[in-house]
Amino acid sequence: MGAAAETTQRAARSTAEWLARHVDSWFGDEAFTDVGRVTNGRFDVSLFHRQDQGTSVDVRFDARFRLPNLEKRAYVFVGRDDRRDAIQDTPDASSLRTRLLAENRDDRSFLAGLGLSLADSIDLRVGLSSRAQPYAQARWRERWEPTASQFIELRQTFFVTRADRVGSTTALTYEQRLSPLWTLRWLNAATITEVSRNFEWSSSLGALRLLSGERLITAEAVFAGTGTQGTGVGSSDAGVLLKWEQPVYKNWLRGELVAGHFWPRPDANSARGRAWAVGTSLKLQF
Repeated sequence: MGAAAETTQRAARSTAEWLARHVDSWFGDEAFTDVGRVTNGRFDVSLFHRQDQGTSVDVRFDARFRLPNLEKRAYVFVGRDDRRDAIQDTPDASSLRTRLLAENRDDRSFLAGLGLSLADSIDLRVGLSSRAQPYAQARWRERWEPTASQFIELRQTFFVTRADRVGSTTALTYEQRLSPLWTLRWLNAATITEVSRNFEWSSSLGALRLLSGERLITAEAVFAGTGTQGTGVGSSDAGVLLKWEQPVYKNWLRGELVAGHFWPRPDANSARGRAWAVGTSLKLQF
């Protein structure tokens, strides 16, 4: 297990660095090895099953490249992810993946582009998804720590695509550290677009318990759905999740097990259904 994990991590990092050096050479002659680097690299393999949605096998990866031949705050990004989640900047805790809804295979896409960080709180991105579909993002993020045990983050993302035209996602995260081992987290997000009268919303409230050996157990109540601007009526999904995460090898390969129960409602006139869900994933950082 250890040898295979080490080989996989080295292959992922060397591939990312090769790509970074190749792209950086387009912009100048300065050696990538002097100040260039690859950060935030991850490679995830997941298997999820939910009674009312079926089984989903998912592979995701992404990395961020700092290239010396570009400006100091510019970077290149590349990855494979859910196209809508990535472009709309949906927070992980409220994404389809976390709620264990089966994803449409057409939504999985390779994405790549150029980003520019301004003043540590603003990110500008232009990129392409599969089939050369262009998009642009402007992301603003602000963090506050009112006390030593509280954390608040407000994130606002504006995006432009051919399908959505102009849209925006607003996300608010609040964390309260009850002790060195216990944390409460509340996350809310909403997305609207120019072409649709519907808006998408999600909310999660969870308690996180840190155990010895960097193991983490999370109990979470999740709510998500769509609404119609003006009426607020639409489909909704409510559920509870129990997650167990721990290192599998060193601190860069982690495994996760998830079990949950959901009460979906397709529309305002339907009764709520019932569905069990289970999932597992491996997360490799490089």
